[in-house]
Amino acid sequence: MTTKVIRAGTQAVSCDVCGRTLLRGEHADVFLHAGQRRTVCELCAARAAHEGWIRDGLDNVTVRHRRGGRSRGFLDRLLLRRVDDDADADAQPVPDEVPFAAAEVVHREESADPPEGAQPAAPGTGAASPATAPADHAGRDIRAVPTNADLKNARALELFNRSEHPRRIAGIARSLGVPSVNVRASATESSVLTIVVGWELSWYRYEVDLGNEAAGVRVVAQGTQLSDLEPEEMTANVVADEAGRLMLAAT
Repeated sequence: MTTKVIRAGTQAVSCDVCGRTLLRGEHADVFLHAGQRRTVCELCAARAAHEGWIRDGLDNVTVRHRRGGRSRGFLDRLLLRRVDDDADADAQPVPDEVPFAAAEVVHREESADPPEGAQPAAPGTGAASPATAPADHAGRDIRAVPTNADLKNARALELFNRSEHPRRIAGIARSLGVPSVNVRASATESSVLTIVVGWELSWYRYEVDLGNEAAGVRVVAQGTQLSDLEPEEMTANVVADEAGRLMLAAT
């Protein structure tokens, strides 16, 4: 009788950053470091980029872009054009609606009667109105911050859902399952809210400044051990859907 040896059709792949064996169907990125190709899982891609590893496929485009004397092929020009278009799109801020309360304040200031004895400014004199007066904080998008905690949380989640971060949450959730999400106001700054998204093997902490929404949603910390989080951050008060969008949990 002849015995047959059955071997698995696929070879196990491990992440060169965390050493974890990738699950079946999990996507892995290839980075270049110290002249060698490194396999990096989705959870460690941001960490690899932060350490200076170069994503495979972008290094050649960068080198050829710097060499002005050599002609580029069609695919190189197409990749360069796509990178430039993405950079321009990221640089454009997302327009926000003017808060109703702020618009009402401006309207009241413009329609207020001048003080007794004061002469109205003549047209063309260059007198600045409240609506056109220079801002005290140049370069910042100053907005009215809600005072109600639920309104703050809802606004922070709305800005999160409009960013690029839900796509990452959805990708990780396909491998690690539904995350535990917590949103709460900062203990030191009333306009800053913290969003913590965690799984058993990974977690991310995001910050949103409602007083400067143009700054967007930013990642301020990440890790692999839930024990690194505060007890309050592990209390779930937000749910995530299949697309990675967040919404307040029903109470």
